[in-house]
Amino acid sequence: MSFWEKLVNFVSQTVSSAGNVLASVVEAVHTLFEGDPETRRQVAFSVSLIALAAKMAKADGFVTEEEVVAFHEIFEIPEEERVNVARLYNLARQDIAGYDAYARKMRSLCTEGDGECPLLEEVIDGLFHIAKADGHVHDNELAFLADVASIFGISEARFAAITARHVSTGDRDPYSVLGVKRSDDFATIRSRYRNLAAENHPDRLMARGVPKEFHATANDRMARINAAYEAIERERRAA
Repeated sequence: MSFWEKLVNFVSQTVSSAGNVLASVVEAVHTLFEGDPETRRQVAFSVSLIALAAKMAKADGFVTEEEVVAFHEIFEIPEEERVNVARLYNLARQDIAGYDAYARKMRSLCTEGDGECPLLEEVIDGLFHIAKADGHVHDNELAFLADVASIFGISEARFAAITARHVSTGDRDPYSVLGVKRSDDFATIRSRYRNLAAENHPDRLMARGVPKEFHATANDRMARINAAYEAIERERRAA
């Protein structure tokens, strides 16, 4: 039995008696993967993204075909597991618990043990990928993402940099994409770029517990970071 099947069966059984999907999800992650922190963190990441994507769809009012495709771009789910993932998505979407409760619980799952969890930025990045799939990040989706980021403990500056990678108002500002200022010298900008490149290396992602299925989205993020750095480099050389 796969971990998806175990997880969804556990949640379905406990929800029928307790009626609280969120509590059942948290209990499932703790109970089924006790003693295996690496797997638990990967599962917590996957559940976070699935549950919050469901809540974002509910806040938006509908789910588009493009968003479904974007979801499957993030998770290359085997055909035989899609039913289980869809069941978990629908359970979260129908749960009476609000998205803020989910965000707090998911943060506690991810940060367990060390007080920090870079994975949470990956969750926000994934949610942006889904939100923009229909060609536009709507105001209510952006407000949802900003609130979830705040609950996750992501600073306004970091959230602004993540947003700049996904949302463009005219020409995309390369400085915002890298999270630097126009007044910064080029050495500072280059150092920031190198740090971002190291953070997004596949080995670093695996060490943080990002499932390998999510690396395709990380590649898209790295392409935007590379493009921003190259634009700044050309601008500084021309000056």
